[in-house]
Amino acid sequence: HLYSAVDGGRGAEGGRSLAHCRLVDVASASNFHSFKLRHFHLDLHLNFAVKRITGWQVLELTPVQPGVQSLILDTHPSLLVHSVDCKVPGASGAPDVVLSLTYRIEPFTDYGSSLNISLPAAVIRPHRTFRVTIRYTTTDGPAIWWLDAELTCGQTRPLVFTQGHSVCNRSFFPCFDTPAVKSTYSATVRVPEGVTVLMSASRSAYSKQDRVFQFSMEYPVPAYLVALVAGDLQHADIGPRSRVWAEPCILTCAVSKLGGNVERWLNVAEGLFGPYVWGRYDIVFLPPSFPIVAMENPCLTFIISSILESQEFLLIDVIHEIAHGWFGNAVTNATWEEMWLSEGLATYAQRRITTEAYGDAFTCLETVFRLDALHRQMRLLGDNNPVSKLQAKFEPGVNPSSLMNLFTYEKGFCFVSYLSQLCGDIERFDSFLRAYIEKFRFSSVIAQDLLDFFLGFFPELKESCVAQREGLEFERWLNGCGPPLCEPDLSAGKALTGPVQHLCDLWGVDAPEPQVISTFDLSSWSTFQTVLFLDRLLDRSPLPQGIKNPFLPLYEDLCGGVMKCFAVEVFYQTQARLHPNLRRTLQQILFQSSALNISTAPSLLTSPPSAPSSPTDPPANGTIALRDVNVSA
Repeated sequence: HLYSAVDGGRGAEGGRSLAHCRLVDVASASNFHSFKLRHFHLDLHLNFAVKRITGWQVLELTPVQPGVQSLILDTHPSLLVHSVDCKVPGASGAPDVVLSLTYRIEPFTDYGSSLNISLPAAVIRPHRTFRVTIRYTTTDGPAIWWLDAELTCGQTRPLVFTQGHSVCNRSFFPCFDTPAVKSTYSATVRVPEGVTVLMSASRSAYSKQDRVFQFSMEYPVPAYLVALVAGDLQHADIGPRSRVWAEPCILTCAVSKLGGNVERWLNVAEGLFGPYVWGRYDIVFLPPSFPIVAMENPCLTFIISSILESQEFLLIDVIHEIAHGWFGNAVTNATWEEMWLSEGLATYAQRRITTEAYGDAFTCLETVFRLDALHRQMRLLGDNNPVSKLQAKFEPGVNPSSLMNLFTYEKGFCFVSYLSQLCGDIERFDSFLRAYIEKFRFSSVIAQDLLDFFLGFFPELKESCVAQREGLEFERWLNGCGPPLCEPDLSAGKALTGPVQHLCDLWGVDAPEPQVISTFDLSSWSTFQTVLFLDRLLDRSPLPQGIKNPFLPLYEDLCGGVMKCFAVEVFYQTQARLHPNLRRTLQQILFQSSALNISTAPSLLTSPPSAPSSPTDPPANGTIALRDVNVSA
């Protein structure tokens, strides 16, 4: 591929990429290289009754290439375009003229389409900004998750949220859906009475009488980081620049679990990597239907409410999303094929923060737990599987979301740790990361940008040719299959990992001695120690490989054996609590098997499900099924 990282739009401070060729992003149908997107505005109305978003979008664009005759944006079949127009200056000082533009929708991949807008010559003037307005309606595309009241934590009012990563926001609004393009944005959102709206931006105004919320993001962000949530949400401040948002029934629990820790973590991160530029760091807890654990939307981290069950996983995931404020949001991978530039660096930054806040032993324990999972995945996939490359290459039509795996995080982390080891001083490497953020802030970069800047920052390493060190070549790190070429020293965690391994060894013998095992006080173990022990015990167990495979959904396991009827009954009892996307997936799994007479299918779809015993009962079965399907995905 030929690359060119694109810096931010209006107000960008960052320097341009060190790569000077044009970027090719096979996941985008747009002609983003032909324009500079300076700003866009969304004006939206949310209709919960029919689960529909209607409104318009205004894009401020400047042509940067001669001879451009069309604007091509990414969109999706679930998004219906009603009209496209633009304003052009009137002749001899006359008022601006609104031109209706012709457009066509063309297929692109199974995750999107292209919106091709013809631009008249009167619009296209080199380096002169023009505005295009697109009026549209969108419903239940991959970015938009409408939850009926039964699917929320409180089970009293509906809720909607969006999830743009990786290429889903083209179903939320037409866009240059590539991480290479960044711009500022603003939004006006109209909602019914009793609904609160939040976005990955600062709230600039609010009219209680008209139920209109207005937002502004003053720093350039890629399309996938535009996010919205609306529902019965309340807040509590937990720091000078942070508040927790959640449904009323879980707000107190969320506040008590986070306490004053968020400001402490932000201060540690700023000491390591420089100023936090996004102003607010708020957190919104979403129902268990949220399709991932957490999402690093600027100003507003989205996180799944079920994580409140574990203090340690909550701590790690919030700190990871904080780290994205520097690595991923401020400096972004220019293409999804190098997602490790965001996730690997954010994982390294997360562990620098936890080391400063909680010590080496805690960080090493968490790292051992994650690297164990990486090697478990490696054993399942094989050493030569191309998904284990840091620079993953995919053909047109492949959904970038399929590249989200542990290699992106943990192999990327190991490479960044290796770079830190090369410079010989972790604090010198902290200085490098601060300079890297300062250099590329609000830009999108490729691996060569990072590595060239690294070698320029440490000229002695460049002179000693560390990039070509035998067996550890940078090129081999990036494009070689298999596990990390080396891993960091984690011996500082022995005080916590040692007892776990010792108990595993005792348990693994043919005749374990109960008296010896009873000397271990597991009540004093942390969550990571307990889960690490169970994982390692399972690794040594005689369970069939298919059962141990974490990528097989629970329902597929049940339907593949004698438990098919049980799976049907569980689905029958819980389908009302499942998100429609998940419900459709499970219906496909259930109906694929010949063991279920297809004539019974209508009853599964139309019979009223049993109601939960009380409004506060957690949707346990639904959550378990969702977790398994997510892992499979």
